[in-house]
Amino acid sequence: MQPKYQILADRLTDMITANIKNGIYRLPTEAELCRQYHMSRQTVRRALTLLCAQNLIVRKQGSGSYATGLSADASRNTIGLMISSDEEYIYPDLIADIRSVLASHGFSLKLFVTGNQVVRERQYLEDILREPVRGLIAEGCKSALPNPNLDLYEELHRRRVPVIFLHGEVLPPLSWAVCIKDDNFYGGYLLTQYLISQGHTNIAGLFKIDDIQGVERYRGFVTCMRDSGYMAPDDRIGWFTTAQQDALEKKQDTVFLLDFIQKQLKSCSALICYNDEIAYWIIKELQYAGLSIPQDIAVVCFDNSYLSELSSIRITTLTHKPHEMGTCAAECMLQALQGIPVSSQELPWELVSRESALTPPQMPGA
Repeated sequence: MQPKYQILADRLTDMITANIKNGIYRLPTEAELCRQYHMSRQTVRRALTLLCAQNLIVRKQGSGSYATGLSADASRNTIGLMISSDEEYIYPDLIADIRSVLASHGFSLKLFVTGNQVVRERQYLEDILREPVRGLIAEGCKSALPNPNLDLYEELHRRRVPVIFLHGEVLPPLSWAVCIKDDNFYGGYLLTQYLISQGHTNIAGLFKIDDIQGVERYRGFVTCMRDSGYMAPDDRIGWFTTAQQDALEKKQDTVFLLDFIQKQLKSCSALICYNDEIAYWIIKELQYAGLSIPQDIAVVCFDNSYLSELSSIRITTLTHKPHEMGTCAAECMLQALQGIPVSSQELPWELVSRESALTPPQMPGA
């Protein structure tokens, strides 16, 4: 026959499972459990100690016992990560950081790679609704455009599956959405301010048009230009799409970069790029065209990936603290699984100054 504390632990495990589904994470107090199950304080404490050892609850001094969000069935402790890529650019490190934090708390990670395609996003969301995960960290597809999959995100929310958005909310924004993202407006402002401080006033920009990060980085750029008494003419702003970025990554198709250089960079002394990847390739094309970096044109960008160091001219870029984005997203998910309120966060950028923008060119009339 099972000891009383084991019987109580099994009953509490069932209660925790039912409570989590209803958004309840705090367990009754020891005294309440004694009255409810007609057991001694010692038996209750042994049951709670067992649940702690199984990582099903955490006990907080002076506050009580709370569900960790883990299921007694280990096969159900899976968090979904729906993301644009699993092998390009910043994504491998981001995935590794999220997986590491979740694994340290007993959760596994299931990856869904969308390629930033809304049709694939919908297919994965339908799969997740059929075979639910405990929570979902999601990089919404084409985040600068209205998202046709809001109904499925709403259904996940209705079923109390926590969703943490990464890099940008889906549009139109959901009232309950929590998003972990870069402070992209400030980043665009910071890079522009840095170039202006070097004497650049004819500054061009190249941004991604179908993801909200590109729109926000552009907004920071043009706002800083305006605040500094300058304007950025429309013909100095270039835009590219996910399809063009895919062609660049997979086929080294630089046609849109060449077109931008030929039509929109004339008379400009500096360029702000959407990210390191775009800056890396455009520096190559500028050098093929016979231009020197930064003597003829300074180039700056976002992300501080390996490409900013690999470039023939090391690139001035913006960075976050190491592992910040993935760790923050995973920790927010863990808190949501424990019923702890979480809120959106914008991670600040820091400037990393390198050779691509150290020396301003000789300005006209100087």
